[in-house]
Amino acid sequence: MNRRFLIPILAAALASACSAGSAKTKEQPSAPAAVPAAAVAAVEQPIARFIRVTGTLMAEEQADVAAETAGRVVSALVERGTPVSQGAELIRLLAAETEAQLKEAEANAAQIEARLGLTSGAFDVNAVPEVQNAKAAYELAQNEFGRIKSLLDQRVVSQSEYEQRRTQMEAARQQYEAAKNGAAQQFQSLQAARARVSLARKAFADTVVRAPFGGVVAQRLVSVGDYVTKGMKVAIVVRVNPLRAQLTIPEQSVSAVAVGQPVSFEVDAFPGRQFAGKVKYVAPSLQADQRALTVEALVPNPAGELKPGLFATARIEQPARTPGVLVPGAAVHTASGTSRVFVINGDHVEERIVTTGQPVGDLIEITKGLKAGERVATKNVAQLTDGAKVS
Repeated sequence: MNRRFLIPILAAALASACSAGSAKTKEQPSAPAAVPAAAVAAVEQPIARFIRVTGTLMAEEQADVAAETAGRVVSALVERGTPVSQGAELIRLLAAETEAQLKEAEANAAQIEARLGLTSGAFDVNAVPEVQNAKAAYELAQNEFGRIKSLLDQRVVSQSEYEQRRTQMEAARQQYEAAKNGAAQQFQSLQAARARVSLARKAFADTVVRAPFGGVVAQRLVSVGDYVTKGMKVAIVVRVNPLRAQLTIPEQSVSAVAVGQPVSFEVDAFPGRQFAGKVKYVAPSLQADQRALTVEALVPNPAGELKPGLFATARIEQPARTPGVLVPGAAVHTASGTSRVFVINGDHVEERIVTTGQPVGDLIEITKGLKAGERVATKNVAQLTDGAKVS
């Protein structure tokens, strides 16, 4: 055959062979590689239930401390944030006038006590000097009258002398009774004088405004030189140990809350830290506008780290445990608000849309979409799809 005809024939044959090989490759694609996936069986076990609620930390006690008497401020020993004990001095007022009134009242009372001869013990009307003198005169008149009466029987004295002695005895008796009445009146005057002493002593003591309980000064409202009137607020004192966590319980969870239940909560100021308390107060009725119940938990705060006003996210633990289906948290893939797991069935997986419950450590509860004993993938979950092959 001529050489110039042989080359085109060979080229056509080679092209035909390549075309056939390419068609064969398209007809037989390679299978996708299996995705490695660790399998863990869903387990059913009792779970400690809790209610997740929100609330606000509040001071356990708060008092608007007011002045009990009028006067000018001469000393203000506290500032905002100053820790105080019960009875500690907050504000001092000018006490010159009240001190003078106290001394005057004490002097008046002492004068009456001296007149009555009181030193100590209960009041005895017969121990009053004036009464003792009147009593002695009456007893003397009685004795004289008795002697005259016996002489009259013997016809030694006249009837007129007898009548005179009897009149003197009766006058002495009346003076004795008048002395006792006067002493009783003076004792009542003493009681009134002592009451005035008590009032004056209180007015003097009220020139120092003191903390009603141990806590922290939240605000001081007056300064040295200010004139305050009776009832005017001068400071605010709060007790911050313990604190109250005021929590709002939704209507559907009201029956699960009782006094004494433990509460754990977190605040944004201390991320990752857990604080504990106990339910102490439960409101008797729901708030009509919110359809919610207000409860308060007492929270120990010995270091004063927690502050009133902090927002708290709390969990109220339930006393009873109920069963639940649990899987590792890594087995649940959540995207766009939808949670799913991949159940391993042979060498492939089946996608399940599930409803999650509360977390339990590294596990999470599945309330719907999965049964106990079914195996779920916990590795490369984000790469899996429904029907994907796994190894």
